[in-house]
Amino acid sequence: MREDIMARTDKLRLGTFVYTFGFHPAAWLHPDSDVNGANDIRHLAEVARISEAGKLDFMFFADSPAAAVGHPEALARQPTKMNRFEPITAITALSMVTEKLGFVATASTSYYEPYNIARLYASADHISGGRVCWNVVTSDHDETGYNYNRQGLDPHADRYDRGEEFLDVVFGLWDSWEDDALLLDREAGMYHDPAKLHQLDHMGAHFQVRGPLNIARTPQGRPVIAQAGGSERGRELAARTAEIAFSLASNIEKNAAFYKDVKSRMAKYGRDPKDLKIMPGIVINTGETRQEAEARAQEMVDLMHPEVGLLMLQEFLETDLHGADLDAPFPMERMPERPKGSVAMFQEVKDFVEQGHTLRELVTHYARQHTGNGLTGSYMEVADFMQEWFEAEAADGFILMFPTLPASLKDFTRLVVPELQRRGLFREEYEADTLRGNLGLSWPVNRHAAAREAAE
Repeated sequence: MREDIMARTDKLRLGTFVYTFGFHPAAWLHPDSDVNGANDIRHLAEVARISEAGKLDFMFFADSPAAAVGHPEALARQPTKMNRFEPITAITALSMVTEKLGFVATASTSYYEPYNIARLYASADHISGGRVCWNVVTSDHDETGYNYNRQGLDPHADRYDRGEEFLDVVFGLWDSWEDDALLLDREAGMYHDPAKLHQLDHMGAHFQVRGPLNIARTPQGRPVIAQAGGSERGRELAARTAEIAFSLASNIEKNAAFYKDVKSRMAKYGRDPKDLKIMPGIVINTGETRQEAEARAQEMVDLMHPEVGLLMLQEFLETDLHGADLDAPFPMERMPERPKGSVAMFQEVKDFVEQGHTLRELVTHYARQHTGNGLTGSYMEVADFMQEWFEAEAADGFILMFPTLPASLKDFTRLVVPELQRRGLFREEYEADTLRGNLGLSWPVNRHAAAREAAE
């Protein structure tokens, strides 16, 4: 922990990242995992209860609405994309067995219509009592497009053009009902105030949506918005619309630069930097001692079949690596010139390769850390790491990518959470009933109410 950085008055924000069995591709082989968990909501309910008992802010459900493609033997050894719940359905069910924990569900602007998304998330937000967040993605794998009447993945710029308009339409639909539009007046026979229900009448390049949304304003005004994107377009969209930014930088200096850059863009949109929480994804192996943590990390490496790691890397780079020598340097002739998916993660892979690592080392590195940082150490070392990043304004919190679920999560809540609380960095009790309240985010002002107030 550095001594030259100033303490902050706010608290760390922490969320549990959810692949069914855990973040590591061999997690389903771990003896403490529930091998039936992908089709049994009780497994995820246990993860939710542990997360809530630890006072974590949310569970974060990543998603890609397609099965993985690749070598059949590798696919048969790695169930993460082959068998999992649709996240909006899952979080709605999980909200029934929790009271304070938030839920982040991923859905793509490339394959839904804005009205569907607005209605689904508003419904889930009402059902949960205001604990839902939409993780906005444009998708980054060809196999998804083949399921939605497309020949693979649309170009990056086209996906962002559609995504930006999509968000504007959803926000407009969520503003259909003003906060006090429901009268519920039985004596007068008036259910709502017609002057406070608004038709959208959107006509744009990608969408024509009349509205209004047929679900009233939700308990937190509207669902929270999360986004991950390291590109220039992604950073600008985060500054304009996001309330959680899932960052991908690999060290404190890069993430501090990302933090400063994105938050500095918010003023031109009339937003307070406090209304965006920068939360790097971090893979955590922890224990009482560093040796214990390293043993747990090595256990997962030993469980992973090389074909599984190779499949994951091939899927991301969209290049054929079968037959390449795993113990030789990465064959640069097979490295694409530019990414189809995450720009930030592609640069991370290139940087690693250019350091001279072998293909086997790259496979292991990518399998461990392909959406975030990696940290293996004692609970004190993990707490030191988090405190340094937090106080250096490289992060407002972390999205915790546990190698196995629920075992690694139990270790974190048993060891790291009490240490963070002891240091005054993390809550001991939830501050609010809604996700927005617990994250310390502003109430979203309804555009129609604001316009009327400005005109008065």
